[in-house]
Amino acid sequence: MFELPMFFASRHARTGIAQVFSEFLATFGLVTVIFGCARSRLRMAIAVAAYIAGAYWFTASTSFANPAVTLARAATGTFAGIRALDAPAFIMAQIAGAGAATVFYRWLSPISELK
Repeated sequence: MFELPMFFASRHARTGIAQVFSEFLATFGLVTVIFGCARSRLRMAIAVAAYIAGAYWFTASTSFANPAVTLARAATGTFAGIRALDAPAFIMAQIAGAGAATVFYRWLSPISELK
């Protein structure tokens, strides 16, 4: 579509505390939205899409929020890419954000209430 090779390494630097914290926050929010939708039986696809669209604008990192997306963007040399050197910090922040969201949601809505 863009007349570019299918895979080529990104050179877009994404470093620093603000970028990594943004990934933590973006993933925390995404996992919280998913848990909330699963519990309330809302249309998850619409809620997730709306959250990602919003997170793109409110995070310094443009909200990768998913290790698979981070790896895919490392293989994309466009404005949305990320250098392979910067990807591990994003993935660690995403794992931490998902873990924190899980702990938060279990505190907010104990499993006994979900039955």
